Amino acid sequence: MRLSRYFLPLLKENPAEAQIISHRLMLRSGMIKQSSSGIYSWLPMGFKVLKKIENIVHQEQKLAGHIPMLMPTLQSAELWKESGRYEDYGEEMLRIKDRHSRDLLYGPTNEELITDIFRSHVNSYRDLPLTLYHIQWKFRDERRPRFGVMRGREFYMKDGYNFDVDKDNALHSYNRHLISYLRTYERLGLKAIPMRADTGPIGGDYSHEFLVLAETGESEVFFDKSILNLSLGDRQVDFENKDQCQEIFNEWTSPYARTDETHDNASFDKMVPKDQQITSRAIEVGQIFYFGTKYSEAMGANVNNSEGVKIPVHMGSHGIGVSRLLGAIIEASHDDKGIIWPENVTPFQVGIINLKQGDEETDNVCSSIYKTFSDFGYDCLYDDTNERAGSKFATMDLIGIPWRITVGPRGVKNGVVEVTSRKSGESIELSPELAIRKITEIYEQAD
Repeated sequence: MRLSRYFLPLLKENPAEAQIISHRLMLRSGMIKQSSSGIYSWLPMGFKVLKKIENIVHQEQKLAGHIPMLMPTLQSAELWKESGRYEDYGEEMLRIKDRHSRDLLYGPTNEELITDIFRSHVNSYRDLPLTLYHIQWKFRDERRPRFGVMRGREFYMKDGYNFDVDKDNALHSYNRHLISYLRTYERLGLKAIPMRADTGPIGGDYSHEFLVLAETGESEVFFDKSILNLSLGDRQVDFENKDQCQEIFNEWTSPYARTDETHDNASFDKMVPKDQQITSRAIEVGQIFYFGTKYSEAMGANVNNSEGVKIPVHMGSHGIGVSRLLGAIIEASHDDKGIIWPENVTPFQVGIINLKQGDEETDNVCSSIYKTFSDFGYDCLYDDTNERAGSKFATMDLIGIPWRITVGPRGVKNGVVEVTSRKSGESIELSPELAIRKITEIYEQAD
């Protein structure tokens, strides 16, 4: 994409309303624009990153054996009255009426709707286990929306729902989700720690939140330092293997790690040596629940077991805040110049700067590099504007493209261009051909 033809409305100053770095940088880099309190339009660059995160979430969910679908944003209130949550959920639920005075709500979550779908079509244990998920816009009428996409009223979320014949199988689904989420976060360049959490309005017996450490996080967390050394890396996971999934679950959840709602000082001191104890702030980026038969009993989601007896299915729900993840990545990866995108989610893989727009030889080298990357399927942002060099560098640093190629008349005469890493700040001079090869090899390894 040529910058002269792209819609990238940058802001030079920090917006007064933005309190945390991700909100400031998303506004300054032209990724979002506030529509109303806690509600944002996603502008082209922000939308590109959002879709990249969504694609990674889809890939990992399907790898774990989960089936994608799509449910509506508006739901019938009757289902929520049936489960008993319509009045219990509180003022965060946006309740509305249609022209026929029927009660509707803008879905904050989908336990009731997915249970209704399940009970309408599944009646035998032979159809289990089953996990369905979707990625859809949600709405929760926060009393004090703040921090941009980190605590908005409208947000983009992946929520999945498992249906199993008994508790043992449902807990395997729980473990499977925990592992798939860990894989997702690692691919996004995030270190997310699973922590025992309160179940809140979802309910149930088991819940883990996934939290990314950040000074601006809303949650206070307490954990054993040893968990920071854990990583799935390239480990091969058989999601059907209960023993392997249980082993990985135990590995990640045995060290003490709690949110402030479930933290217990006595247990913390007993389980964790003083020099291993960490108290920090963190951002929640996902949560998983096992709630047994809470919804299936209330709503009649039953199956016939092997003996022909009707039994309520065991369920769980599992959410990842896709739009919130974008803010969390920025909180975890930035400097005083702007965003530093991990390779897997960057809006553009390469930024090209033309230091002398209009110079025939410089223009030709830039156009050749741009065309070559485009032919290879890479997404480049070519700054072909007439802005000053300093302004062009500032723009590239602000929007955080991992690799920059700078082309100027002096380098062209010597047959070289400058390749700069946004993360390290290091630059080297290479021929255009070697510069292209170096960057493509880095991305191939990242994939």
